[in-house]
Amino acid sequence: MKRLLFIYNPHAGKELLKPKLADVIDIFVKAGYEVVAYPTQAYRDAYKKIKKYDSSEYDLIVCSGGDGTLDEVVTGMMKRDRDKREPIGYIPTGTTNDFASSLHIPRGLLEAADNAVNGEVFACDAGRFNDDIFVYIAAFGLFTDVSYQTKQSMKNVLGHLAYVLEGAKRLFNIPSYKVKVTHDDEVVEDEFVYGMVTNSRSVGGFRNLIGKQVGFDDGVFEVTLIKTPKNPIELQEIIAALMIEQMDSKYMYTFKSGRIMFESIEEIPWTLDGEFGGEHDEVVVENLNKELQIMVPGTHEED
Repeated sequence: MKRLLFIYNPHAGKELLKPKLADVIDIFVKAGYEVVAYPTQAYRDAYKKIKKYDSSEYDLIVCSGGDGTLDEVVTGMMKRDRDKREPIGYIPTGTTNDFASSLHIPRGLLEAADNAVNGEVFACDAGRFNDDIFVYIAAFGLFTDVSYQTKQSMKNVLGHLAYVLEGAKRLFNIPSYKVKVTHDDEVVEDEFVYGMVTNSRSVGGFRNLIGKQVGFDDGVFEVTLIKTPKNPIELQEIIAALMIEQMDSKYMYTFKSGRIMFESIEEIPWTLDGEFGGEHDEVVVENLNKELQIMVPGTHEED
């Protein structure tokens, strides 16, 4: 009999999984799996569990939680030898769930559970960030600390609005970073309030900031860098553009690349999939082309 390891964050989102846990496991069993359920107990617990399991133990890994839980599971999986990585099914129960939305993974718990065991295996890109791993976004600057500084209870009650409210507090105290960005023999050097490297059609619930030509297995990331506004008028124009999800090119740089280096004089705090990624003065981001196996519905490539 096939074996499935189900790792879930019991506190993610509005704790939506708890009343349907038995139904979710029933779907797994009906699909022919013997199930081992493991509720995470602490930060990085999922990462440790995935990194150390014996490859003969399980045929499929399914995780449930927010983007942070998915990040831990994927990071643990990518730290394993390539021939000892199992496919990952994902049941999103977090606040924004950008990656799941981009791949058309169902929002409904039972539908997502069914997709996790009956969907298609899709080999998509993941990212290496120095010695760390990320699933769909590495970012610095404005708003990037909102996700990990917003209390879980506030996220649960307010949903996506929590991010907007917490971020709005920072508009009058915007840090600016002078960064040298090198990619594909090109160099960009400027002052930035925000930068992101993404493999997703939406970020923070916004779908149009990145553009629609996003391939999840094309070997390149989408890079967006927002320049530091020179005066309050420019700041208001940038904020207005963000709200309508239409950024003016005079305020930003955008490009695609499979390898990007960021260099700065001061250490800059980064976030990886909404979790704190440390402070760095030199960062190398590399695309790990088609190294992540994730369960998706047959409609995942439709936009």
